[in-house]
Amino acid sequence: MPQFDFHTHSYCSDGVLSPRELVARAAAHGVTHLALTDHDELAGLGEARRAAKELGITLVSGVEISTEYAGTSVHVVGLAIDPEEARLVARLDQVRAWRLARAEEIARGLAAAGIAGALDGARHYARNPELISRTHFARYLVDAGYCASKGEVFARYMKPGKPGYVPQRWLPLGEAVALIVGAGGIAVLAHPARYEFDAPTLEGLLDEFAAAGGEAIEVVCGGHAPEEWARFGAIARRRGLLASIGSDFHAPDEGRVDLGQLPGLPASLPSVMQRLLHHA
Repeated sequence: MPQFDFHTHSYCSDGVLSPRELVARAAAHGVTHLALTDHDELAGLGEARRAAKELGITLVSGVEISTEYAGTSVHVVGLAIDPEEARLVARLDQVRAWRLARAEEIARGLAAAGIAGALDGARHYARNPELISRTHFARYLVDAGYCASKGEVFARYMKPGKPGYVPQRWLPLGEAVALIVGAGGIAVLAHPARYEFDAPTLEGLLDEFAAAGGEAIEVVCGGHAPEEWARFGAIARRRGLLASIGSDFHAPDEGRVDLGQLPGLPASLPSVMQRLLHHA
């Protein structure tokens, strides 16, 4: 029986496995169709594609683009993209430059709070020197004994008003969706429950997303509780959006679920898989 996972990360962004290791783990856990969707980065797709061919699973070329809506960071997954499309490549290069500048500011803030060497520490966890994220800082602070968990790191250091908080510059939501569509892909609103928007703001987000060409929404994902699967399944049905599924896998010991552990999408929902088959 086919098993889909359309939201995963390798160490080319903030995961811990190489693209090849990620594909191998997915195959071992029964995943038949996998998307590698690194944050603002396409570098792992070639290695993942080669591994998928060797292991007999279907790889979907993907990316997760960081955007901004209503003052909040909102993520959009692109599926079945052309990873060589020039404008997409150029804009992601720019976003990674913004990310690096923020990492340097985060390190300065942490140094002022008495945590020296945080940038070098984060770099140790970031296999891609162009993409140092808050997750890399969090892993360093936990392993160095400053905090007991990633959650504690974010609560003590990374929230607004805390010494390691630095607002990031992201692409506008509409531009990110347009980049995905322009690269031949399907735009998916990632983990919508995470944003904690009130109902009118969520409706506005969905309006703008769809108007820009967005076609799908994650319904079953690793960051959602089962009651949220039902809630966003109903929203997908009401809005005429395709339903997507993804673990948002980063590491074997992080997150709620491992690769291959999510249930399937409800059969009553039109699935993003149908559009992907149309793309093939």
